[in-house]
Amino acid sequence: MNTASAAAPVSLREMWLISAGHMLTHWYPATFYLLLPLIGRELDLSYTEIGFIMTAMHGVGALMSMPGGMLVDMVGKKGGLMALSLFWIGVPYALLSMTHSYWMVLLCVSLVGIGNNLWHPAAIATLAHRYPTRKGFVLSLHGMGGNVGEAVAPLVAGMLLATLSWRSVVVINIVPGIIMAGLILLFLGAFTVDRNRSEAHAPRHLGAYLKNFGDLFRNRSLMLISTATGLRTLTQSGLLTFLPVYLAYEMNYSPFAVGVCMAVLQLGGFIAAPIGGHFSDKLGRKRIIMGGMTVTGITIVGMALAAKTPWFVVFVALVGFFLYAMRPALQAWAMDATPKNMGGSTVGLQFTFSAVGSAIAPAICGMIADAYNIYTAFYFLAGTIVFANVMMLLMPKETLRSAATTATN
Repeated sequence: MNTASAAAPVSLREMWLISAGHMLTHWYPATFYLLLPLIGRELDLSYTEIGFIMTAMHGVGALMSMPGGMLVDMVGKKGGLMALSLFWIGVPYALLSMTHSYWMVLLCVSLVGIGNNLWHPAAIATLAHRYPTRKGFVLSLHGMGGNVGEAVAPLVAGMLLATLSWRSVVVINIVPGIIMAGLILLFLGAFTVDRNRSEAHAPRHLGAYLKNFGDLFRNRSLMLISTATGLRTLTQSGLLTFLPVYLAYEMNYSPFAVGVCMAVLQLGGFIAAPIGGHFSDKLGRKRIIMGGMTVTGITIVGMALAAKTPWFVVFVALVGFFLYAMRPALQAWAMDATPKNMGGSTVGLQFTFSAVGSAIAPAICGMIADAYNIYTAFYFLAGTIVFANVMMLLMPKETLRSAATTATN
């Protein structure tokens, strides 16, 4: 019976629905990145103050990632948690329409940071357990959903801003998230609870769970992967925050033109994600991650050097391609290195490091840009991704072998 069950085809419905939900979780911040220059001008903010807006959001996210992962493993209602996450992300952005002070903006984006970090532990753990031999590929498709959201949202927002104020845009933006939250509750609300509990054998007692959770911090492989993930996300967060500001302030692009450039960045990531995920399953995680990090650092430097030339957009696309190619490999590698019953907590821990990187980058880049110039901030980001690459050399060999053979088991 087990053999027949193993041979039965696995439905991809859950993967497509969860990936569509992931698109919406990235749609909101992608729109907000486009609005940042407008908010900055209206409130007369410095680069540092703009950076601290994103630092507040990701800082709260860093505090909530591990509790979110623990909640996923303890409660198990992954469909409900994903729906709650979508709702919680969208509503605070809509509240921005009523803000007229810098401190109220900080409060609203901090609330976003709470909801955003419920999504990934629930979604990634569900996908990893549902498709155990294709983690890299399936997680890359999940990542592609985020890339679609981040690519399409700036274009839509740019067109809306041609006729509407940014305050009207954030209100309109909440509608698709509410619809998607309802669909996830309808199709995944009960299904994922039972399926994941039976497959993952989640610990039901607090004492047993806390012991397993403590073991995660002693897992050298997971800690190195998570640190590298944080540095990669630091680079990504710095770019997403200050690339639109640079295009608007330094190059005087219109909101629609800024949206096009941000869409190009995400288009590169959209193309790269399934390629990186697939080859990480076949060739091993390390090769994909180290190659992606090396070329990302080079292309960020090329982007800064090509400023105000036609080559700039080309380098933006290349940065997106290589920066996002390694993301599913890092996520799959973390799942390879830890027990199935701790999937949500593994993702929560990994995304804590990711959120810390996201929180640090905007503040540091803003201070660098105010003290020197925005090009120096881009050079700093290139250096961080190179340092992350060096950390991958410290990975234990036994984890590399298990990651490379996951697809064949």
